[in-house]
Amino acid sequence: MGFSFTLTSLFKITNNQGAPPYDVSFNDDLDINRFSWLKNWKRPDGPPKVGLQVGHWKNDELPDELAKLKGSTGSKGGGKSEWEVNLAIAEQTKKLLEEKEVAVDILPATVTQEYWADVFVSIHADGSTEPGKSGFKAASPRRDFSGNANKLLMFIEEEYAQVTNLAKDPNVTRNMRGYYAFAWWRYDHAVHPMTSSVILETGFLTSPSDRRLIVNQPEVAAAGIASGIINFLTNEGLLT
Repeated sequence: MGFSFTLTSLFKITNNQGAPPYDVSFNDDLDINRFSWLKNWKRPDGPPKVGLQVGHWKNDELPDELAKLKGSTGSKGGGKSEWEVNLAIAEQTKKLLEEKEVAVDILPATVTQEYWADVFVSIHADGSTEPGKSGFKAASPRRDFSGNANKLLMFIEEEYAQVTNLAKDPNVTRNMRGYYAFAWWRYDHAVHPMTSSVILETGFLTSPSDRRLIVNQPEVAAAGIASGIINFLTNEGLLT
């Protein structure tokens, strides 16, 4: 399976550049003893399971612990709100994955407490005051008990770039790595620590060229995401 448990990996902080969009502090303390039970954790039986989070969807339903994020409605462009674009891509991705007999959940902004899946991808669309700003970017959690998040990130970045022909935006902010939905060390409404997770900005909704892909051809963006996930699951022996 490739899952591993390492305490030292919890304290690796990388990519400290960029403005933090989710206001998640990197100074929060972690009580390692709270998670010692994970040493004996085993993957539940069953088919491959994937959670696709639609960024900003039903944002007004976030729990009290995430109340400060309720006003974060995401980017807009081309007459579309971000959640609409994210949802269309998530639905197309789900269709492609289910064709491979993968169990798929489409999740809103609120994640069920300790939600577990083999793969969790939070789907977003970027925004900028510069209409010429283009490209996609993705990040894995800065604290990863699964030991597989960076591998998942590699597969998704590789396939998404190849399928969409979008350039990779290197400006990953440090707090994309502390994104609330996989910040299980801080929030109750976050994924299970053994869920391999990635956040993906599929393109700039404020870019006319990117919109032609993520708004007009969500199936293409979805193909890139699904292909990366399928390659990861195959690599982990969960798909043949």
